[in-house]
Amino acid sequence: MYLGSASKKGGKFLNPVPTELGGFGKMVPILRAYARNTAEVVPVHPLGPFQTDPSVYKKRLPGGLRITWIGHSSLLIEIDGKRILTDPVWSERASFSSFMGPKRFFEPPLALNDLPKLDAVLISHDHYDHLDKDTIKFFAGTNIPFFCSLGVNRYLEKWGINPNFIEEIDWGDSVLVGNDVVLTATPARHFSGRGIFNRNETLWSSFVIKGPEHNIFYGADSGWFAGFKDIGDTFGPFDLTMLEIGAYGKYWPDIHMGPGHASSAHLALRGKLMMPIHWGTFNLALHDWYEPIEKLLQYAEEKNIDLFIPEPGKPTEVKGPLNSEWWIGGRKS
Repeated sequence: MYLGSASKKGGKFLNPVPTELGGFGKMVPILRAYARNTAEVVPVHPLGPFQTDPSVYKKRLPGGLRITWIGHSSLLIEIDGKRILTDPVWSERASFSSFMGPKRFFEPPLALNDLPKLDAVLISHDHYDHLDKDTIKFFAGTNIPFFCSLGVNRYLEKWGINPNFIEEIDWGDSVLVGNDVVLTATPARHFSGRGIFNRNETLWSSFVIKGPEHNIFYGADSGWFAGFKDIGDTFGPFDLTMLEIGAYGKYWPDIHMGPGHASSAHLALRGKLMMPIHWGTFNLALHDWYEPIEKLLQYAEEKNIDLFIPEPGKPTEVKGPLNSEWWIGGRKS
């Protein structure tokens, strides 16, 4: 069984299974690969603009399940009357700098000021493409509950979130959003750190989000491991799994799944519909920017998986399979 509290060694959090994180030994071949790369890592044609009509949120979805994909791993989840925002990144770059680093392929379709009333903000880990300082500062001084993996609170507090509204969660911990949606942190195979010298000092997690009517899984970032089956056996089946399919590569095979392993994770989780996330927004790897989704379509057909692929920014009820094909116009014809 892989379920249970996270472990530490020498002040560093450990993965549920031995995991190769890369490191300085791989830096030279990785840099060489980037220098020689000829893949279409950014869209040839502009994407969007995508726009969300904020009037949709003036009336809460009383029941049901609706997703607004802001891009990458930022999702506005409406589940059984509650609204949860995951890993919000509104900045132009997923980087320590506003002048360099991976740049968005399209503008956020919904302005921060147009967000509806939130019941929770969920932070899976501290990487720049999941924890964005300027976006967090927007919420400073509010009374929105923040739930985060162990140790991530240090950043939230530093950027103005009231400590009274922050709750850290260890793997296996469950907390309530409102009075009837249960949020449970589950293991993931990844790593943390926002600099060279603070790797794995904070925790990374995936999450089960269970309401009175719906049960969903937010995978955040994770490489493949057998723990997905344990999560599925314990907490599944899931109406929707939201799993990362992008930013994979041969130099870091243990910490991102790619579409092949992600589709296998969906099956292990006992998911009904699979929503691909962590793709189509930032250039974070050596593959074509559209390769993850097109490979996933092939795996889904082979494995008989129903996909849920909404257009960025479009509030979409989860009622069955959907493929918006929103990315087609951005790639080479």
